[in-house]
Amino acid sequence: ARAAANFVCGGMGAGLVVATALAGAPGGGLAVPLLVGLALVACGLLSVFAEVGRPLRAANVIRNPGSSWMSREALVAPLLFACGLAGATGRPAFAAAAALLALAFVYCQGRMVHAARGIPAWRAPEMPWLFVATGLAEGLGLWLVLAVVLDQRSMRVVGAAIVAIIVRYVLFRRYRRGLGAGIAAGPARALDAAGRVLLWAGTLAPLALLGLAAALAPSPWARGIVLVAGLGAALAGAWLKATIVLRAGHTQGFALPVLPVRGRA
Repeated sequence: ARAAANFVCGGMGAGLVVATALAGAPGGGLAVPLLVGLALVACGLLSVFAEVGRPLRAANVIRNPGSSWMSREALVAPLLFACGLAGATGRPAFAAAAALLALAFVYCQGRMVHAARGIPAWRAPEMPWLFVATGLAEGLGLWLVLAVVLDQRSMRVVGAAIVAIIVRYVLFRRYRRGLGAGIAAGPARALDAAGRVLLWAGTLAPLALLGLAAALAPSPWARGIVLVAGLGAALAGAWLKATIVLRAGHTQGFALPVLPVRGRA
């Protein structure tokens, strides 16, 4: 669960940083969304720290950037926090740099999962990009929620959210078809159930609600509809990633086509 929290919180927080930079809010409008995004990333990293059997050795994670995507994630994180905090003071250039680092951070997360070659549901070639698309859709959805609370507007973010929601579901369907019958029955059922949640609560409902909000604007009802759409996009993506990590992470096991027999060559 702590590993799942890292992927859920880290991806959503990184997506929120990207959405904030895309919105281009002037001055102090950057502060709250950026700080919330960084706080989510920090929660994810603290979850990983809590998972380590020997926390005092956690610094060793940065020792293998040439071969470990976890090391690369750990090296990107401080730069992300530095640029994000600078952007929160009202400097759009640092917010843009933080967005690029956030994309690198969530890509590292996807490659970490993909590197687990012994888990059929994780080693699919679509996995890194599915994690990126899911993190972006979650973060853009969360930005829509915060935008209603903070009275901010950005048609660029709304358009990006629509694209990310659609791309996320297309990638998931391609990922699920690629797995086929190559995974156990339990993980297959879990992924199919998460796929239904993603379709209805995370794709069709948000798209329909955003269209309804555009038709009703500038009615006060439109703001509440956007908030619900953003929540659906964010929470459905979080559920999908939690399912992939917690319920679809079954190992393949060993295949021994020929067994050694004593006394035979």
